[in-house]
Amino acid sequence: MMNDKYSECGIILSGEQKIQLDKLADYMVEYNKNVNLTRITEPDEITEKHYIDSILPLTMYDVPRGTKAIDVGAGAGFPSLPMKIYRPDLSFTLLDSSNKRIAYLESACKLLGINCETVHARGEELGRDEAYREKFGLATARAVAQLNVLCEYCLPFVAVGGVFLALKGEKDETSEAESAIKKLGGEIEDIKKYALPGGDRRTLTIIRKTSSTPPQYPRPSAKIAKRPL
Repeated sequence: MMNDKYSECGIILSGEQKIQLDKLADYMVEYNKNVNLTRITEPDEITEKHYIDSILPLTMYDVPRGTKAIDVGAGAGFPSLPMKIYRPDLSFTLLDSSNKRIAYLESACKLLGINCETVHARGEELGRDEAYREKFGLATARAVAQLNVLCEYCLPFVAVGGVFLALKGEKDETSEAESAIKKLGGEIEDIKKYALPGGDRRTLTIIRKTSSTPPQYPRPSAKIAKRPL
C-alpha cells in the first residue's frame, strides 16, 4: 500500500530508498519519545505528510544534478532528509537553531549512511555569514511562517540564478510576499497547487534569485517579526 502511494504521485523509489525511508521512520518515532520532533507518528501519515510532502516538489521542479542545497529550519529533517534519499546527488546543509534537533539530524544521517552538513545557528545570523551567504543553488523550507518572513530567512542563502522552493499549505501567499521577494533579489517563477493523496492541499512557490540580496538583509529576528517586509 505504502509503495502504491509513492507511485500514484509519480515518485519512483528503489528498494534501497524504501529501506532508508522505513529506517528513518522507525528511528524518528523512537527518538520522538525523548525529544519532541513531530506530532505525526503513524506509518501511513509519516509516508504521506512527511515523505511524499517532502519529495513531491522535486518531481515538479527540475533541480540540476549536484546542486548545493540548504534546508532552513530543518527541524526533524523535512523536507531535506527525504529529498536527500530521493536525490542522493544533492549536497545538503541542514540548518537549525536547536542543538537537540541538530544532534538528532546528525545521528539520523549516520544511521542512513548519508552525508549532510549540519549547522547549529540562527538563520538570520548564518545568512550574513560570508561562508554561507549566496552559496546555494537551492534553499528549501517547510515552515509555518508567512512567505514574506520565510523569504527574508531563505533568499540570502541563494546564489544568483538559484531558487528557493517554499513548501506551504493551501493558501497562496505570493501577493502579500511580492514586495519582500523583490527587495531580497528574487522573483516568482512559478506557483504550483496540488494535493497529497489524502486530500491535504499544498502550494509550492518557486522563487528565482535574480540579483544579490542587499547587505541589510536578513535583519535581526525581532525586526523581521515586528516589521515583515
